[in-house]
Order: sequence, then structure tokens, then C-alpha cells
Amino acid sequence: MKVFKFGGASVKDAAAVCNVGTILQAQQSGSSYILVVVSAMGKTTNALEQVFEKAFHQQDFTAPLSNLQQYHYQIIRELFPEQHPVQQQVENLFQQLQAYLSTIDSSDLYDKQYDQVVSYGELLASVILNEYLTHVQVPSTWLDCRPIIRTDPIWREAKVDWNLTQNNIQNSVKPLLQKTHVVTQGFLGGTFDEFTTTLGREGSDYTAAIFAYCLPAQSVTIWKDVAGLLNADPKLFSDTVLYQEISFQETIEMAYYGASVIHPKTIKPLAISHIPLYVKSFLHPEAPGTVIHDCRHDKIAPAFIVKQQQCLISFQEKDFAFINESNLSTIFAALANYRFKINLMQNSAISFSVCTDSDATRLPLFMQSLQEQFNIHYNTDLTLFTIKNYDEASITHLTKDKIILLEQRSRTTFQFVSKTGITVQP
Repeated sequence: MKVFKFGGASVKDAAAVCNVGTILQAQQSGSSYILVVVSAMGKTTNALEQVFEKAFHQQDFTAPLSNLQQYHYQIIRELFPEQHPVQQQVENLFQQLQAYLSTIDSSDLYDKQYDQVVSYGELLASVILNEYLTHVQVPSTWLDCRPIIRTDPIWREAKVDWNLTQNNIQNSVKPLLQKTHVVTQGFLGGTFDEFTTTLGREGSDYTAAIFAYCLPAQSVTIWKDVAGLLNADPKLFSDTVLYQEISFQETIEMAYYGASVIHPKTIKPLAISHIPLYVKSFLHPEAPGTVIHDCRHDKIAPAFIVKQQQCLISFQEKDFAFINESNLSTIFAALANYRFKINLMQNSAISFSVCTDSDATRLPLFMQSLQEQFNIHYNTDLTLFTIKNYDEASITHLTKDKIILLEQRSRTTFQFVSKTGITVQP
């Protein structure tokens, strides 16, 4: 059994959906069926976030919701030459979404309601892709993953109940894969009381790994609009290098530091089960791409990783006492409570600094919870640069003309926080 994951760019329009069909047709070989995990189409998740923001603040969301609806209808019209039942399925999903949006309460939990809304992107994409595959005679069954992948109610970053999820996949999904491809949603899970959860932004890679671990699968393939795993984002760097193979350990570290190709949680279940992960281009499916597996290699090309929209926060005791373990425990507890991931940290005698993703909603609450004990200084709209497997030339290249607020170096990794960002290439 194999698991394929197709991201939003690979199903962004009708031509892209047809290309997915072509890739799956080429994979048909007797009893070998594939579990297909699909993300929301194109920029649908971003659009749903905008719709949700308007609904949450009691603003009119009719226009952006209508635009999103027409976007999906246009794809359907181009995929199916005649009226097709999928049109009604999609209409039903939008009616459900609109009904939920009208009940959103700004006094209720923001993150919980967010998960219920943004989940419709994956539901819409999986329904359309499944119906198209059936239309072109690729045997396919649609699966709602929410009753299968069981999670706790930590909205927007739910944790998987692995035992229950594995039992569900073994009992419900594995038998289906004996006779048909299965199309399901990335990014989503469900609680025991049937609320939708999400696994974290860009969590569809993680979904593919969950299914692969629980089946277990022969391999996972993530289909991207790049040639494979590159040492840098080609939108930010012009001279990227393709890794033909790379170890699980290197990839985990790159993902941890923010490499955008692989979701950070994806690698662990695959490494535990020794399931190779292929990163391939849906534009050139015949190309070998990158294989991530158990391997050893000599020093590889430096990896350049960029995380934008960062916040640097510094804490000092109000009486200028030393920062000690008790202080750090208090700060770490607050970071965990407000769900801030530490991307970089550094301490001196009387201060402690941490770089984390900026969040306009949670950041003021986090700092308010600590302001009685500490003097707090912070900067937002920063960029965190990481060079994995650095050399002096790579450091010189990346730090040139940057205003550096904090830097840190270990044996293999160089990081710095800068006021100066990086321009996305057109």
C-alpha cells in the first residue's frame, strides 16, 4: 500500500485535477491501490480564514464566500462536460458552511469555531477529486477522515489518539484499499463528540504520515510544484540545490527549523516505521525527486531556512536579579499555555530572549500574563534565518546587509533574527 499526498497547488484548477488523475492512472497495477490525501484547492484555506474573520466579527461575509463558491463551481464546470452530481454535493457543503457561519458567536472559542470553518476546504477538494477519478474510470472511494483520525480538542493543533486512530484505520481503511483507491482529507481530525479539529497549518503532510504509519504503508509520496527537497525555497533563493536523498534525522531538523516543504510532525512516524518518504514534482512526475529514508551521507549542501512574521521577546526581572531556573520555568509555562513555539532562545545574566511566531491575538495575552513579574520588551515583523550545515561562505552570503538583533551558532546550525527580511521573487 502507498500513500500519496497532493497539496493545494496540485489541485488549484481543473487542469491540475486532471494531472492528478493522470498520475494515478499511471500507478494502476493490479491490486496496488493508493490512499490519496488531498489539501484544499489553491488558496482556499486563506479565503476561508478571511470568511471566518468576517463572521467572527459580525461582518458581512457574503461576497468572499460567494467568490469561493464560484471558484469551485468553475473547476467543476471545466472537469465535467455535462451536469454532474458533484455539483449538488458541493452545493450541500456550502449550504452547511453558510449555516454554520451564521451561528458563529464572538463570545465562544475562536480556535474551535475556526476549525469548523476552515475544514470545508479539504472536504470540498476531496469530494471533487474523488468524483473526477471515478469519472475517468480510476476506481476511487471518498472517505471522511474525521471519524477515523481521532484527536483531543486542542483546536488548531490537535494531538492524535494513536491507538484509537490505528484501530480505525486498520478496521475501516485497510479493507477498502484491497479493492479501490481511497481519497480523503489532509489537515483534519475529529473529537469523540464529533467536532472537527485541525492538525496545524499545512498539516496534510502529517495526515499522510499518520495513515502510512497505521496501515502500514510501503511508502509516502508528497507531490509538490518543486523538483524535490531543495536546500532553500526557490521563491526566495535563485541558486537552490536538489537533495537526491537525505536522512530522516537531517529532514526532521530542517523541518523543526521551519523548512516549508515538509510539515515538522511528518517525519517521526515514518522514521519509527522505516517508511521512505518521496518528494516529487507533479509537473514532472517521471523525475526521481528526493527520497527521505534511513541513510548516511557526507556533508551536504547548506540548507537556508526563512521564517517570517517573527516576534523577539526579552524578559528582565524588575529588580534586576539574575534570570534563574524558576524564572525560566514561569516563562516556559506561559509559552506552553498560549501555544507559542520557541524558534530560538538565548539568555544572559539578567535577561532571557525568545523568538517565536507572531500572533496578534495571543501575543498581548501572553505578555499580559507575565508583566507583573518581568519587564518585557519586544519587536515584531522580524525574520528568522537558519543555515543548517553552514560554512563561513554561507554565513557571509546570508548576513550581508542585514540588521541583526540576535544570533546563535552551534556545531551545525547558524541562526539570526533580523529586522531586514527577504523578498519573494516573482
